[in-house]
Amino acid sequence: MHIPRLHKQLILVVGGFLILVGLSGLGENTHQAELDTALVVTAPPQQQTLVETDQTAEASELRVELVDEVKAGDSLASIFLRNGFSSRDVHEITRTEHGKQLAEIFPGHRLAFTKLGNTLETLTYSTDRLTSYTFHRDGDQFTAIKQVFQPDRVTTYKHSSIDSSLFVASQRAGLPDNLTMRLAQIFQWDIDFVLDIRPGDEFFVLFEELYFEGEFVGYGDILAAEFVNQGRRYRAVQYQTQSGRKDYFTPDGISMRKAFLRAPVEFSKISSRFNMRRLHPVRKTVRPHRGIDYAAPIGTPILAAGDGRINTATRNRANGRYIIINHGQQFVTKYLHLSKFARGIKAGKRVKQGQVIGYVGATGLVTGPHLHYEFLVNGVQMNPRAVALPKAKSIAKGELPQFALATRQHMLLLTAFSQQMPTMAAE
Repeated sequence: MHIPRLHKQLILVVGGFLILVGLSGLGENTHQAELDTALVVTAPPQQQTLVETDQTAEASELRVELVDEVKAGDSLASIFLRNGFSSRDVHEITRTEHGKQLAEIFPGHRLAFTKLGNTLETLTYSTDRLTSYTFHRDGDQFTAIKQVFQPDRVTTYKHSSIDSSLFVASQRAGLPDNLTMRLAQIFQWDIDFVLDIRPGDEFFVLFEELYFEGEFVGYGDILAAEFVNQGRRYRAVQYQTQSGRKDYFTPDGISMRKAFLRAPVEFSKISSRFNMRRLHPVRKTVRPHRGIDYAAPIGTPILAAGDGRINTATRNRANGRYIIINHGQQFVTKYLHLSKFARGIKAGKRVKQGQVIGYVGATGLVTGPHLHYEFLVNGVQMNPRAVALPKAKSIAKGELPQFALATRQHMLLLTAFSQQMPTMAAE
């Protein structure tokens, strides 16, 4: 069939239009389908990506705990450096309230760090099992917290008889040296542990053992003790006075503490006694020896025999370095032949009983290291071992009922244990 040229053109135009309309509708449906699919399928992967991004960020800021043991030659700065922390961290931590504790680090001590990413968050330093210091970051600075844990206290009892020395007897009983020293210090006003100890002397001591989380961590206080010296019995019990001071008293409330120590050097050897007709070892002439010589190694601490004020701290040819202490009223003590004075010791300085004032030496006219000790009453040298020492203050009369109540249990325990000893020995 022959179609006129004009009609062919019209058919082509109309057909093209219809095709375009059809294709347009198809495109809209296809696009809508794609959109619907995107809402269902594409959206969840987008959330997952966000979560993964957050996890990645957290991974880069992980909290890490580090423990570093102090080694010989270590400084705080070197420890911080090898753990990736800056000198600024060292500076900010050490300037806190408890920062000075970090100056006491020793080989074997441990420091625990917590860091977030590369930033130091906390530092924990334990001086022992019961005491720790924690330093927390607060912006660019640190705050410090001290923690003291309370141990469990177990009352323990020891007894021993002396054959040769107090330390040998204590070791045989399983008493550590530091408790032995504390035991001797309780009775040091009544017993000279250099001259007065005899075979057959014995002691009984009630004390605390400390435990934390089931583990032994040290020794607590001596609660009560008894010492039998040359047949004479001395008893002491610990009591905290109303003023808050812990000290030792007889069961009657009389202070064990006298105004003067029997000896100013602990556990030394007497090389020369008080003697008015002694042959001088250097001058080789018979001259009075108006004091007691305590032989001890150079550097042994010398203690002030009582409270007082230093009258003289100087040196001369005969005495070497020496100290004279005025104790008020009629008492004066002298300490000769020192190797050196303790820090801060000078004329006019007030000292307390038991304070280290100097160290044993061999200065002046001597044949070996020792302390020459003199005790003067109203300007006259007296035998320090024989003179009657004035007593210190005791429990006030009004406080005695409280004292009796507070110390009763410990004295009963001490008595019960000591009475059991013959039976226990027989078994």
